[in-house]
Amino acid sequence: MVNSDSPRGRIYLMKEGLDGEPMTPSMVQHIDACLGCMACVTACPSGVQYDKLIESTRAQVERRYERTAYDKAFREMIFQLFPYRDRLRLAASPLKLYQRFGIGDKLKKAGVMKVLPARMRAMEALMPELQKEQNIPEYTAPVGEKRRRVGVLTGCVQQVFFSQVNSATVRVLAAEGCEVIAPRQGCCGALSTHAGREDESLNFARKTIDTFEDLNLDNVVINAAGCGSTMKEYGYLLRDDPDYAERAKAFSAKVRDVSEFLQELGPVAERNPLPVAAAYHDACHLAHAQGIRKQPRDTLRQIPGMEIKEIREAEICCGSAGIYNMVEPEPAEQLGERKANNILKTGATMIVTSNPGCMLQIQASLKKMGHDGLPMAHPMEVLDASLRGEPVESLLSGK
Repeated sequence: MVNSDSPRGRIYLMKEGLDGEPMTPSMVQHIDACLGCMACVTACPSGVQYDKLIESTRAQVERRYERTAYDKAFREMIFQLFPYRDRLRLAASPLKLYQRFGIGDKLKKAGVMKVLPARMRAMEALMPELQKEQNIPEYTAPVGEKRRRVGVLTGCVQQVFFSQVNSATVRVLAAEGCEVIAPRQGCCGALSTHAGREDESLNFARKTIDTFEDLNLDNVVINAAGCGSTMKEYGYLLRDDPDYAERAKAFSAKVRDVSEFLQELGPVAERNPLPVAAAYHDACHLAHAQGIRKQPRDTLRQIPGMEIKEIREAEICCGSAGIYNMVEPEPAEQLGERKANNILKTGATMIVTSNPGCMLQIQASLKKMGHDGLPMAHPMEVLDASLRGEPVESLLSGK
């Protein structure tokens, strides 16, 4: 008997759906339980494009299956909030007060958290430490001779919660001779794409193409793994749109992950030593969906004194997986603890990863295990510190 929670089993369920079988709660649960981490794409010797299959199936689920009122409302809350910067900023204001006064800890001691639904507890645990948002200039001149003209996706969650990563990315690109354009923009549609919200995701994709395509760019550079994997697929996603099919294909051809781009470009800026041992975590949508593993490691190893610690079971997801850790909190928590344990075993003094969701998931897992003091950074934050000659203590303190 085929395991319905295996890739083969889910493909069997997909076929049943195509053959007209009704979408039962059991069938949908097996589809919802898939991380969408794309590890099976890497492992499959036959080259089955499971990534496209699961996303198409999730779109079918959203069109044809009637979710419970609570499930529908919870998912709608996520997608009415996270892809929109202004809404996130409004939500962040009271959350800053929530953190400043330690309300979460008080609620836990009072036992209030225990009575909340698991999904709400998961969202509270994943909340990042909110910092003042850094403004990203629309134009940044290159340092020295101009080598490329690039656009940068600053994103939605990335800009509101991790704007320091965007700032570091722009500084690194400028230091390497790039003229950097960061136009006013919105969500790229990655979260919606991975969750099967097809119309919504395509609208975000069209708006992103409209934003960047007339800027005379050599490349569009992405610093979030999930965003990059989706934007590289715009040509496929919009293949049936007569107004955007060719434009999307041309746009996707210019998209590069920032580490991928830097390795293609080659370094010119001087790297200052950073004597630190870092555990590098492969974000699934970078390693599996985009096949990018070597470039981030090479980028970090070009920094004198940098030691890369490999994490056991690197190919296994941390449990973030888009909105998975919010809608399937129990299995996500198990995966998070598994990843956190493997990170701790490396003996590294910091963690480096290329996706905001992974950062939140791993930080939450480490905090629950009593190891919330282990700093975490994006590869561009590490490289930026090296280029600016900052002391390693500033990197390890997260300042």
